[in-house]
Amino acid sequence: MNAPLRSHGDVGEGLPAELAIVVPAYNEKSNVPLLVEAVAAALPDVRWEIVFVDDDSPDGTATEVRRLALADPRVRVIHRYGRRGLSSACVEGIMATAAPVVAVMDADLQHDERILGAMFARLGQGDVDLVVGSRYVEGGGMGEWSKRRVAMSRFATALSQRLTRTPIGDPMSGFFMLRRDIFLSALPNLSSVGFKILLDIAASTPEPLRVAEVPYTFRTRQHGESKMDALVLWEYLQLLLDKMFGHIIPPRFIGFVMVGTTGVIVHFATLLLLRELTGDNFRTAQTIATLVATSSNFFLNNILTYRDQRLKGIQLAIGWLTFNIVCSVGALTNVNIATYLFANHHTLWVSALAGIAVTTVWNYAMSSIFTWRKK
Repeated sequence: MNAPLRSHGDVGEGLPAELAIVVPAYNEKSNVPLLVEAVAAALPDVRWEIVFVDDDSPDGTATEVRRLALADPRVRVIHRYGRRGLSSACVEGIMATAAPVVAVMDADLQHDERILGAMFARLGQGDVDLVVGSRYVEGGGMGEWSKRRVAMSRFATALSQRLTRTPIGDPMSGFFMLRRDIFLSALPNLSSVGFKILLDIAASTPEPLRVAEVPYTFRTRQHGESKMDALVLWEYLQLLLDKMFGHIIPPRFIGFVMVGTTGVIVHFATLLLLRELTGDNFRTAQTIATLVATSSNFFLNNILTYRDQRLKGIQLAIGWLTFNIVCSVGALTNVNIATYLFANHHTLWVSALAGIAVTTVWNYAMSSIFTWRKK
């Protein structure tokens, strides 16, 4: 049932917002009015606006935000169509506001909006660049998370701390506040990969950030379903690798190569099996192994590397066909190079790996152009 429309009359009516709260959202229709009301109660003395960035939620989240915005101009919506991703949503939301201070928080009410005032006041002291809502400093907590999920979170935190260049107790937090100029300094180096935008920002600024943390206890979701799944771990690993290797290698190519590693396993397993069945006919075995590994790589890349452009239905079949067609030249080169090396007394492993290396580069280039092309 929709909450009633109400006009606003809070502090600074008609003046520009000094704080913008960016909220990425997907299927959060029930939580939107609750969050707006909670933010208003938490910031009675701050001129704020809240920017929801909705990735075309099928439940009508964007429509609900527009309904609220008709009564309260502090509520805004960016309705994205044909693209997904939490980090990129945060970036677009921050770029769409003129407020000198921006905060990022989830729409699911698991972040405690009551500490927004304390975060804003702490940032206003001028001696820090970033304030993080932290679950791991004294006074914070993980709420009702299972021991397994807490352990995974702490392990991911330990890995990420190597990249931030400054001590952050909870670099995996999705609840933080910073000055606009700090965000703009990080913008050219942002990866916008995955869901951990705080880690991305902290690892992308020219100089290490001065950080303060405000404790809070992570709350249990009341409405809707969690967006966390096994694939976010893949995106997190992509982000870590991208930050370690800089922008020399595109993060999508890193993912493509990681998938290709599994293709190597599939390739050699098929190759060895066929060698047992076909004897010394290396060319035939290498050809079949290449085709099997190529198909395996296509389906895994569709799920992982090109998650934001995932092909479904008839497009999946067409994509598989185009992937194999455009990679046929690479596959042919693979077979010829590997066969030549093997015939010249190189080992089976060296010969096969040389062919795979050529195919990987070719497949990535061609698939980016023809198979998973952006609409």
